[in-house]
Amino acid sequence: MANQYEKLVAQKARLKEKMAREDFKLRQSKYYENRQVRKARSRRLIQKGALLEKYFQADKLSVEQTEELLKIFADYVNAHKPSKFKNDQLKN
Repeated sequence: MANQYEKLVAQKARLKEKMAREDFKLRQSKYYENRQVRKARSRRLIQKGALLEKYFQADKLSVEQTEELLKIFADYVNAHKPSKFKNDQLKN
């Protein structure tokens, strides 16, 4: 009887270790996925910022000045944006 109890205790310990390993793998996987999403967002923001500087010649402007410039044109651009560029039609 004691032998069977020891086997069950050992089995329980192995299962706890296995659960811990699987939990670690899950957390690691989620971290990797989140990291990939963040990297993609960072890349997209950098690309859009580069386009902004290129077409608005805003490379010498501060962040605040760039925001002021964008605020000036935001209403016009949003009102005259072609339908293929509107948020509800984008498929990103």
